[in-house]
Amino acid sequence: DQAYIGVMIDDLVTRGVTEPYRMFTSRAEYRLTLRADNADLRLTPLGLAAGVVSTGRAHAFDGKRAELEAAISVSRETLFTPKEAGAFGITVNADGQRRSIRDLLAFPDVTLNHFLSVRPEIETWSPQVREQIEIDAGYAGYLDRQAADAEALRREEALALPVDLDYAAIGGLSNEVREKLGRVQPMTLGQAGRIEGMTPGALTALLSHVKKRAAA
Repeated sequence: DQAYIGVMIDDLVTRGVTEPYRMFTSRAEYRLTLRADNADLRLTPLGLAAGVVSTGRAHAFDGKRAELEAAISVSRETLFTPKEAGAFGITVNADGQRRSIRDLLAFPDVTLNHFLSVRPEIETWSPQVREQIEIDAGYAGYLDRQAADAEALRREEALALPVDLDYAAIGGLSNEVREKLGRVQPMTLGQAGRIEGMTPGALTALLSHVKKRAAA
């Protein structure tokens, strides 16, 4: 969950290679987190721990991280009712629910500039921090779903797979994955996850299909 090189090493060590290896972003459980825009936030602490980051770079990173943490607090703690959001030209459901700046940034065409009148300090934030806040807000809902899917897969590793499971009937699987599942015939979801070429998305589709079948 820190870098694609970790995904590659995990693939090579735990799944082995019987064909030329290719690194696909779909192999990563947390691929929405492994983005270019947050690479410094993910990897600079590792570089600091390894002693390979210069003093100047370390000071610059500490400054950005402190500014970003303060900005995140503002974006999460500043709340608006639907009527107040409407005053900024942001249309939300009139459900009485108070939404934060972070929540509202996920709406189309909404930027931090909408909130300068109530939080003028936003104008003092660096362009990099403003961009990070807006990008993170846009991904927030998807990241929550990604984390839930990853947790479900970990929780259900011991789930037994029916011996008569028809992999061709499972939507969301590539032909390659279907062929490998049919050949290996894994007994559990965890065993299926260790098949070379399996992706988190394919495992989620498999888990969903098995649960729906059991409930039918």
